Amino acid sequence: MGSRPAKDVSRQAIWASLDHASHWISRKGQELRVRVTDLPTDAETGHILAFGSIDDNCLVRIHSQCLYGESLSFQDCDCGPQLERSLDLIQAAGSGILVYLEQEGRGYGLLAKARGYEISERNRLDTYDSYRTLGYSEDKRDYTHAAQALVALGLTRVRLMTNNPHKLQAVRDAEIHATVIPLRTAPRTRREADYQQAKRRHGHWIPTADPPWSPDL
Repeated sequence: MGSRPAKDVSRQAIWASLDHASHWISRKGQELRVRVTDLPTDAETGHILAFGSIDDNCLVRIHSQCLYGESLSFQDCDCGPQLERSLDLIQAAGSGILVYLEQEGRGYGLLAKARGYEISERNRLDTYDSYRTLGYSEDKRDYTHAAQALVALGLTRVRLMTNNPHKLQAVRDAEIHATVIPLRTAPRTRREADYQQAKRRHGHWIPTADPPWSPDL
């Protein structure tokens, strides 16, 4: 997956060529059809979940795994609320794509993430600075393969649900026209508010009630 399909190849034919599974899901009182396939690359592990009937200019969320914020419902980051908001928008639209990347801890894993939190508590640093203290880069995630997967699905335009300029750049570098859809989530705790401010200091767009906040608004 990665090269753009010929224009006369239907999306049904693209999915038929992939090793995938398809089934119905129930979420918040609504049923949606989902197709699931691996992100086929040795460099990055993840999955593509396509909900409903996918067409050009569909909603897309590229999302990195966060055990704390998603499965455990910890309220120190906005990862869980962003994922839920993305799925809410996909559900309301009746279709969309989630590219779910197994990039826990900004690509360094759960233990590194926990160590970063430990350093942050001890030295009153944000998690970006604590990563540098541990000898890591601020963020080693890469979204190139996620963007190439969208190309291989035959997409030329998407509505990208993100506050991260690196995701937008990866999609546009893949020659997909992307319009940013903001993911505004209110912080639930002081720690989550501090985390959002740290992300803003390090280049993320944190939506507010007063646009513009991104290049497209």
